Amino acid sequence: MTGFGPQILAALVVGLVLGLVARSTGHSEETPTGLGVTLQVIGSSYVSLLKTTVIPLVFFAVVASIANLAKVTNAARLAAKTLLWFGITSLIAVVVGLVIGAVMQPGVGTGQQAPEGYEGKTGSWWAFLQGLVPSNFLGLSASTAAAEDGTLSTSVSFNVLQVLVISIAVGVAALKLGERARPFLDFSASTLEVIQKVLWWIIRIAPIGTVGLIGNAVASYGWDTMGTLAKFVVAIYVGLAVVLLVVYPVLVKAHGLSVRQYFTGMWPAFQLGFVSRSSIGTLPVTQRVAERNFGVPRGYASFAVPLGATTKMDGCAAIYPAIAALFVAQFFGLDLAWSDYLLVIVVSVLGSAATAGTTGGVVMLTLTLSTLGLPLAGVGLLLAVDPIVDMGRTGVNVVGQALVPALVSKQEGILDQDRYDASRAGANLLADDEADLLDAGHDGGAGTGAERRPEASRA
Repeated sequence: MTGFGPQILAALVVGLVLGLVARSTGHSEETPTGLGVTLQVIGSSYVSLLKTTVIPLVFFAVVASIANLAKVTNAARLAAKTLLWFGITSLIAVVVGLVIGAVMQPGVGTGQQAPEGYEGKTGSWWAFLQGLVPSNFLGLSASTAAAEDGTLSTSVSFNVLQVLVISIAVGVAALKLGERARPFLDFSASTLEVIQKVLWWIIRIAPIGTVGLIGNAVASYGWDTMGTLAKFVVAIYVGLAVVLLVVYPVLVKAHGLSVRQYFTGMWPAFQLGFVSRSSIGTLPVTQRVAERNFGVPRGYASFAVPLGATTKMDGCAAIYPAIAALFVAQFFGLDLAWSDYLLVIVVSVLGSAATAGTTGGVVMLTLTLSTLGLPLAGVGLLLAVDPIVDMGRTGVNVVGQALVPALVSKQEGILDQDRYDASRAGANLLADDEADLLDAGHDGGAGTGAERRPEASRA
């Protein structure tokens, strides 16, 4: 059977060809064609399947990950180091984004003026802090709008950031209660396994979703429709490439690990994150990359990776908003002071949880523009190319979410070095039986789980 990687690559090619065919036959938003609409439906349906798992996966993954800290010696130190490295890598990524935005100046030369009514008021991110306070247990909100024919439609949405806060509080409370919370934690762990099983089924049809996602992007935007946004897209991908191909390898080398093994190990998570555009949807693969390819103990990985999938977004919450903020300011001919650059850094490092693992970095972009007092019309301007840049953003996100636990494990002396250095040839992260997949890696070598290697956890 063809491996998952070749399936994804084949799907990319098929989607590209079908998208070009749809484009050449006249597909556009104004004049949709059958092929173009089909690609759009396939792609959007796949993303919708991924999104259906977001809320329960975030809640139970975070609760279970916090509970798993009880299985790891020096849990508090591991948690603190993990969060510290999340912040350090985010800081590096946002500085990279600011430098690239300042050097490439993707928005300069448009001659555009600030939108009518724009007063240049300095924004505030207090609204973001207020958004941390849950309005109800599910972070649920509803809005009603009137259609042109007079009918009313109500849409329900979840505030994933509030769900994250709730799940952290519940997880910590359960951890404090100890044995009295054991039935609840067992239920959470079982529920998480069920959700992840369903998610695995969704991931298995990723090649089909890939055909639709890539095909729709090409059919809708083509090669030359980005216009003045082309330089912005290039700037984003330059920033992503610097972090993925320079910053991360430097950190890997600085920790005494093989850069070659880093590249071969991170590929499964990167490729799925690239096509799915969802850190949460890629979570099972990201965690397996951390455990099987990078040698992170399972007990620690089950805490750090789910937490990273909801809070660590070097692509969406650091590189992208930094370059986008500079692009919007340059596009409308507005000047930024050094204090504004510092503000971008603060918001990016502290506000990454606003992206919450779902597709797109629109929330983070809105937060950044509001904080700087830049025109929010820039959000609508950049939405035209968001699907294109979001692929690369998410790919970098998931690589960082797997890498940081490996770096911390190396520092703490609990990394399975043999697993990290093992050959990737023939590896298949999508084996039918997940338990057999994990157990197969134990033959002839040390296990990766902290619960199987208590002596490693105490190192």
